[in-house]
Amino acid sequence: MAENKIVGNRSELIFIYDIKNANPNGDPDENKPRIDEETERNIVTDVRLKRTIRDYLAKYKNQNIFIIEEKREDETQKSRARRLAEFITKVKSENKSKFEKWDINLEKLENMKDQDIEKAIKDKIKLKELEEILLTYFLDIRLFGATIAVKDSTITKIGPTQFKFGKSLHQVEPKFIKGTTVLPSREGAKQGTFTEMWILPYSLICFYGIINENAAKDTGLTEDDVKLLLEGMWNGTKNLITRSKAGQMPRFLLRIIYKEDNYHIGDLDQKIKLLDEENKEIDKDGKSGKEIRNISEIKIDVSRLLSTLERYKDKIEKIEYEVNQDVRFIANGKEMKGENIENVLKQITETVERLGFE
Repeated sequence: MAENKIVGNRSELIFIYDIKNANPNGDPDENKPRIDEETERNIVTDVRLKRTIRDYLAKYKNQNIFIIEEKREDETQKSRARRLAEFITKVKSENKSKFEKWDINLEKLENMKDQDIEKAIKDKIKLKELEEILLTYFLDIRLFGATIAVKDSTITKIGPTQFKFGKSLHQVEPKFIKGTTVLPSREGAKQGTFTEMWILPYSLICFYGIINENAAKDTGLTEDDVKLLLEGMWNGTKNLITRSKAGQMPRFLLRIIYKEDNYHIGDLDQKIKLLDEENKEIDKDGKSGKEIRNISEIKIDVSRLLSTLERYKDKIEKIEYEVNQDVRFIANGKEMKGENIENVLKQITETVERLGFE
C-alpha cells in the first residue's frame, strides 16, 4: 500500500454538476435560487458545496466531522463546546497513556454552561495539544480549515482546499411553484395547506477550486484525504436527496496536479463553454440557456481547456478525472458521447499520457 503522504503538489479542480426542477442553493430571505442579476446565471456558494462534502463523509464514510449540519437529529441539542468536550473525553479514553493527565470527565461537564466547559478544557489542555487533536481526528478541518474559539484563545487554520462560488454555465430563470398538501385534521375531515417554493427548471453548475500545498503542510492534509474530498464531491452531490436538492447529478470532475511548488495555471473554469445542438454557443449566437431542460440538449466544449493543458504540459505531473456517461463533449471540433468514456478521457488526458504519466 502506498504511503499516505502529506499533499506536496498544488492542484486545480473543476467540478460540473446539474440540477433539475429544484433549488441548488437558496438565499437566506426567500430561499430563492441565488442569481447574478447582471449575467442571469445561477450562483452556488462554496459553503453549500462544503456542506455537501461534509455530510457525505460523515454519513457514508464514517469520518469525524467538526462542523456538522445543525439539523442532524443526533446533534440538534448539542452545542459545539459540548461536542468538543465529548470528543476530548473519547480521545482521552482511547489514549490513556498519552492523555492521562487530562482531568476531564464528561459526567462532570454535563451540567456546566458552555463557557464553563470551554474554561475547563483550556485549563486542562494546552492549546497546542488541542490543535493537534483537532487536526488528527477531524477531516473537514484538515480539508477546509477552521477558526475555533476556546475561552479567550483562538485556534485558526487556513484550509488547503478553497473553492470559488459555483456558477451556472448558462442563463437561468427561476420559477415559483405553488401547490397544496392535504393533511387530515380530524376523523372524516381533511384540510388543505398551501405549499410554495422556488426552483430552477435546469442549471449546469461549474465549481473551480485549488488545493494549496503550503496550507496542506500546516493542517496535515494527505493524499488519502484528497481522495475522500473528491468522492465527497461526486457521490455527495448525487446522494443529496432532499426536497429542494433531489435531482442533482455530477457530470465532470477534473484534478490537475502540478510539478512545481507555488504554481498553477489558474481560471481553468473560464476555458469551458456550452454549445447547443447546432454547435453554437449558448446565450450568444445559439440557444438561450433559459430554455435548457436536460443535459442531452447541450454539449460541453473543452477545446480551450485542452489547448491550455497542452501549452503547460511540462508543468503538469498528473491528471485525475471522473465523467458521467450522459455528457457530450466537444474537443477540437470533434463530438464524443460520454457513454464511450475511454474516448472522452483520452481526449482530456492525452497531453499528459504522451509524457508517460498516469
